[in-house]
Amino acid sequence: MSRLLPLPVVVPLLGAALTLLLAGRPRVQRTVSVLCLTVTSTVAVVLLVQAYRHGPVVLAVGGWPPPVGIVLVADQLAALMLVVSSAVTLCVLLYSIGQGRSETSESAPVVIFHPTYLVLTAGVTNAFLAGDLFNLFVGFEILLAASFVLITLGGTEARIRTGSTYVVVSILSSLIFLTAVGLVYAATGTLNMAQLAQRLDDLPDNVRVTLQLMLLLAFAVKAAVFPLSAWLPDSYPTAPAPVTAVFAGLLTKVGVYAIIRTETLLFPGGHVNDLLMVVAGLTMVVGILGAVAQSDMKRLFSFTLVSHIGYMIFGVALSTAAGLAGAIFYVVHHITIQTTLFLVAGLVEERAGSTDLRRLGGLARMAPLLGVLFFVPAMNLAGVPPFSGFLGKLGLLQAGVAAGGALPLTLVAAGTLTSLLTLYVASRVWNIAFWRAPRTVTSEPSVRLPTMTVGATVALVVFGLALTVLAGPLFDVTADAATDLLSRTPYVRAVLPGVVP
Repeated sequence: MSRLLPLPVVVPLLGAALTLLLAGRPRVQRTVSVLCLTVTSTVAVVLLVQAYRHGPVVLAVGGWPPPVGIVLVADQLAALMLVVSSAVTLCVLLYSIGQGRSETSESAPVVIFHPTYLVLTAGVTNAFLAGDLFNLFVGFEILLAASFVLITLGGTEARIRTGSTYVVVSILSSLIFLTAVGLVYAATGTLNMAQLAQRLDDLPDNVRVTLQLMLLLAFAVKAAVFPLSAWLPDSYPTAPAPVTAVFAGLLTKVGVYAIIRTETLLFPGGHVNDLLMVVAGLTMVVGILGAVAQSDMKRLFSFTLVSHIGYMIFGVALSTAAGLAGAIFYVVHHITIQTTLFLVAGLVEERAGSTDLRRLGGLARMAPLLGVLFFVPAMNLAGVPPFSGFLGKLGLLQAGVAAGGALPLTLVAAGTLTSLLTLYVASRVWNIAFWRAPRTVTSEPSVRLPTMTVGATVALVVFGLALTVLAGPLFDVTADAATDLLSRTPYVRAVLPGVVP
């Protein structure tokens, strides 16, 4: 089974090379891309089943045993992230094909989209499977290099301007990450995370906390945690809808994943939990207040994206099995729902010619299906029962109440307020864009939305509903994953057999 581990990374990279060679044959390009992501999704499901039944799946790349060589590890957390990310990237690819962005992209060459998108997918999967800090850094750099191309796709003035901000912030966070990697190696003599789990405990407290804060700073920028989140609402909305959707759904969650992995495996004990709770609360409240002030759907969704990252950081900061389980569940939920909402925003733009709420109206009458496609994930994001958003938030708030103390209870109140304001924001968009009388738009509206774009969005809406129906089994998986993360023994024993009795 371990032989399957490289496939989620290797298959998209080979597909990227092949689609680049097939630049003059767009139909074959599309077929190759879809096949690559279908294979990746299938392998991810197999790895999740294996990790859930038998424990972490480990592969020493090139036959070099850890900690000497590169090691890929798929425990329940990594495998679950692989399943969700591969499903989402496949749906977004189908949406893009239906929309025609992958071929035209406002004068971008045909060779650009498919190879770059597959490289982005390979970077994401490599980050999830990385068993050492340097390979995690490499995964980040692969996905960031691809994202630099995608966020400026088309070369318009607005995209170049906002893309420049994104590039500068990303390079800065990468420099911080690389510096932290160097300091960790200097202090411990290794970058293998299983071995670091043993060696970091022996360092002086001041050195250990310094390394922890350096890594947290790098990952917090990538995850758009307040006050390091100002770049996101300005960068994402100008990109094409499929690019914005996959960025919003996945890229920030790779940062959250890195925080979960390092805080549980490398730095257990909660030395910075109070700090994490403070930034989690500020992220929730400041983000949602920013959303309340917006009049454009894409910018509004960008601020809700920032806001709901706070829920995940809250679960990590609790350092309890219930808190971590809730955080992992909420990551899965938010990847799906946030991606769906940005795809819906793309459909609104294509149907009505704008995403500016001041220019929209009557969409529920003109396009009833589009109204349903917005309403369901919007209510899910707001946490309306019985959707998965409600279940995820309920799990996190219950974990906060169980933890007790002033900060956790304050975070419970902040989470409740954020949920109510999210409902207000979603209702406001519905009332203005879908319910009120039609308004004049900036361009001629489409008569008919492309079937494939609608179908891909419907698939993600159904996937979001499936998270509600299958919430019980999913919570079982996240609870097991949280237990393993906190104990650390299954991960270390799988990577370094014989070291842990």
